[in-house]
Amino acid sequence: MVNNDCRGALAGILAASFHGEWISPPEATDRASDKVYQLWVARQAGFRVPRTLITQSHDEVVDFTREIGRVIVKPVVGARGPSLYTRWIEDPEKLPAESFTVCPATYQEYVPGRHHIRLNCFGERMFAALIETEELDWRPDLNVPITRWPVPHDLARRIRTVLDRLGLPMGVIDLKLTPGGEPVWLEVNPQGQFLFLEPLTGEPLTEHFADYLITTAAAANGGRRR
Repeated sequence: MVNNDCRGALAGILAASFHGEWISPPEATDRASDKVYQLWVARQAGFRVPRTLITQSHDEVVDFTREIGRVIVKPVVGARGPSLYTRWIEDPEKLPAESFTVCPATYQEYVPGRHHIRLNCFGERMFAALIETEELDWRPDLNVPITRWPVPHDLARRIRTVLDRLGLPMGVIDLKLTPGGEPVWLEVNPQGQFLFLEPLTGEPLTEHFADYLITTAAAANGGRRR
C-alpha cells in the first residue's frame, strides 16, 4: 500500500502540474510496456515477430511445443528484483500441470542465430550494438564481442513507425538477426538501459542522449535553446 500510494501521489502531482516534455508520456510508457500489444504493433509495421503463445494451460504448451519445435519461455510482465531470464522449455509434458496454471507465461518459437541487436532510438537518431553470443539471453554475460552496428534505413523507418504508433519519442529495442540477416522483433523497453553499451562499443551514448534532450527542449520552447 505504501508503494502504491506514493506512486499514485507522485503521478497525480506530475500529471496536474508538469507542463514540460515527457520522455516518454506516462500513459504511452505504460501502454507500450504491454509486451503482447507491442508485438501486435510491430507486426502491423512489417516486422517479423516470433510465433507466440500466452497461456497457463499445460496442454496448450505441449501442443505449441509439438507444432513449433524449439520453444523459449519468459515472463509476461515480470517483477521487481532479480532478473528473470529467458529460458528453454525442453519437454513440457514432463512438468507438472500446476507449474503452468499458477500464472500465464509467454512461450515463443526460438529464433536461430547468434547476432543480437540492442538498438537505442532517441527521436530520429538511432545507435545500435551488435552482441554476438550463442546464449539464449545475452544479459548475464557481456564478455562477448559487442560492436557498433549501423542501422539500415529501412529498419530505422520501421522502428520509428512502431514507436510512433506506441506514442514513444524514444525507446530501447531488442532484435535478433536470423542466419539470413532478417531482423526479428523481440521487444521495446520504453525506459530501457543503454549506458552500459558506451564503454563496450565506444559509442558516446551519454552525449547523444544529452543532445536529444536539448533538441527536444528547444523544440518545445519554440526553437530556443536554453
